[in-house]
Amino acid sequence: MKNIYPKTELARSNDVEISSLYNKVTTHIDNARSNIVRSIDNEMVNAYWCIGRDIVEEEQLGQDRAKYGAHLLQLLSKKLTIKYGRGFSLPTLKNARQFYLVYQNCPPISYAPRSQLDHKMLSPNLGWVHYRALMRVGDANARSFYEVEAINKSWSGRELERQIDSLLFERLAKSKDKKGLMELALKGQILRTPVDAIKDPMVLEFLEIPESTKLSESKLEEALINNLQKFLLEIGAGFAFVGRQKRLTLDGDNFFPDLVFYCIPLKAYLIVDIKVHKLTHADLGQMQLYVNYYDQEIKDENDNPTIGLVLCTNKNNAMVKYTLGENSKQIFASKYQFKLPTVEQLEAELERELEQFMAFNKLDDFNNSNQK
Repeated sequence: MKNIYPKTELARSNDVEISSLYNKVTTHIDNARSNIVRSIDNEMVNAYWCIGRDIVEEEQLGQDRAKYGAHLLQLLSKKLTIKYGRGFSLPTLKNARQFYLVYQNCPPISYAPRSQLDHKMLSPNLGWVHYRALMRVGDANARSFYEVEAINKSWSGRELERQIDSLLFERLAKSKDKKGLMELALKGQILRTPVDAIKDPMVLEFLEIPESTKLSESKLEEALINNLQKFLLEIGAGFAFVGRQKRLTLDGDNFFPDLVFYCIPLKAYLIVDIKVHKLTHADLGQMQLYVNYYDQEIKDENDNPTIGLVLCTNKNNAMVKYTLGENSKQIFASKYQFKLPTVEQLEAELERELEQFMAFNKLDDFNNSNQK
């Protein structure tokens, strides 16, 4: 029979107390379990490094290294599987060998000689899934960058793989000189100026939209909102979502920027406008309006100047430069694409941008010489 009488004040008090105690206890248990999983993963990383080292050293003793190595790993895999069950297949042992070959100068701290304790070692903040992705990055600078970013931004293994596949390092490195490239490799992405936060192209493969699909701006905006967490990962760490289609009213006329974010490291608003066509000077003029409005009406005295970003299917860098003039340090245009880029595509894009840069620099020099 259902109790129709209300709980006493004492019973309600007990419920509150047990709820509070329950939350505290479950937090301790969850933390302990998480630490145990992390500890096991770290020990497996250490074990794989040692296994890889022993395999490499054993292979170097063979007469015909290639044939001997393949036979050795097959035999070792069978014996380990008999003793331990699953987990030591031939691909796993090959991964362990590759892991050691890539990270042989970065031993686990418990296996490092005292003389090497001041040098780089395997990070306890990265698990086997991270190192399995990192060891496949051939460029040492890129690998170092992804390692630093994965640690600093607490990327999961899946997030790390996505950033590697999207060529994040190569996209950020496009605008860096040699010094900036080394800093990127050693320290990761550091946001000091607005240009540090801009990626070109922006890769939106997580939307799973075919390149040939014709979209309206509202549909693309809606798709980004529905995948906001992944879009924030592409934009970069330190950005908070403020809103969409936030109305600006000027003498009775209403304007609606598509997306508004706030960049915490730069202490500045970021306005994103989405276009489903090649960039025009009108698109940049519209963004200039939005940026000016936010600078004069929205941001406070502690905020830095607002950043504007127009996402488009294509752009002309010369047109961007001459349309924006001095405002080019606050307003940017980036192409977006729905497929992961290839290194060849990025190299071709960089070469095209360099050609455009050289072309309108020559035009500047010609105009300046005529004025003299």
